[in-house]
Amino acid sequence: MEISAICRRDRISKQNEVAIIIRLYHNGIVRKITSGLRIKVDYWDFDNNCLKNGIPNQEHLQYLLDKQIQEFKKRELEYKIQGKNYSIDDIIGIKKKPAMTVEEYFQKIINELSDLGRLNTRDKYKFTLSSLNKFRSTKISFTDMDFQFLKDYEMFLRKSGLADNSIATKFSTLKSVFNKALEEEIFVCNKNPFKKFKVGSLWTSTRKRAINKETISQLSRLDLSVVNACPKSYLELARDIFMFSYLTAGINFKDIAFLKYANIDNNRIYYVRHKTKKMLTFNLLPEARKILDKYSKTDAEEDDYIFPILDKKIHVTEQQIFDRIQKVRGRINKNLGYISEAMNLKHRLTTYVARHSFATVLKRSGVNIGIISELMGHANLATTEIYLDGFEEKQVEQAMQHLV
Repeated sequence: MEISAICRRDRISKQNEVAIIIRLYHNGIVRKITSGLRIKVDYWDFDNNCLKNGIPNQEHLQYLLDKQIQEFKKRELEYKIQGKNYSIDDIIGIKKKPAMTVEEYFQKIINELSDLGRLNTRDKYKFTLSSLNKFRSTKISFTDMDFQFLKDYEMFLRKSGLADNSIATKFSTLKSVFNKALEEEIFVCNKNPFKKFKVGSLWTSTRKRAINKETISQLSRLDLSVVNACPKSYLELARDIFMFSYLTAGINFKDIAFLKYANIDNNRIYYVRHKTKKMLTFNLLPEARKILDKYSKTDAEEDDYIFPILDKKIHVTEQQIFDRIQKVRGRINKNLGYISEAMNLKHRLTTYVARHSFATVLKRSGVNIGIISELMGHANLATTEIYLDGFEEKQVEQAMQHLV
């Protein structure tokens, strides 16, 4: 029997990912089984049907893949030792286990995401599973998930007070789990309920979170001594993080936390965005350089973190780093909230508002959206559009004057 791993070029997802498939060939019969692993299309060597060398998590991915292939080979060897005839379906049968419940399959994915270090995505699955367990305390099987089940779950979430997009996120996650389980033949589905239940219709346009250039200027000049909610040093860090993000193409909080001295060369910044793995580089504005200098240490090493968020000696494991970033981000946003109150702002400032504000201020200044998208490290213009606020009423009125 021949066993190999393959990926299909014609099955690339919107996230530019491909599924790794295990191909089995025996006595003229071919079976293809999903491994449950998905990777960026650029990580796969299509000529040699293997993972490319040097990709992130290569050793762990190879281990997970080899483990599954060895399981099939072990089963084949058992048949040979016993002198029994076997078919390819007999070999596949060892991989088939008693039907997993929805919770068990969710947990399987959660564990895999933890192993891969994708902790934000892992938590999204954990939160969805938690809400499902609150909805139905009994063990749910995939065959229980019909159209009416989905409608009832939606009603449960709405009665719980969740916003439309929070509900949509949970259903998007649930649909992903359902389809993965279906691909892995965890259950037999006669009628896919998600063909009738449209997850896309749950999403609603969100209020854009940008502030204008004048408000940015007010923030930078604000006397923080008027804010008594917490120590001034905490408020300074919160404002500095916000301003640095705004001044550096909307760099998000996680990437700020990971900035090291090695990422700065004179007045230019070089970093790989964690979310898209895309390299970004641009010159630092004097105001951004001033913030960096404020937190820089003369005796620092190249691999030291610049901002007082992570410490390479304390935050070592992926979980420690993840927890620390979550904790500090929450504290930063809380302190930005105090600043918002002191400025009498209608909407609270957050680190995310800085990213939106960068994009919107450039748009209103006439900068091409393609340039904004490139600076933000987006994969496409559609993603950038989400960040862009509409034009101000005054700008619209001025534009209309050109009609007559």
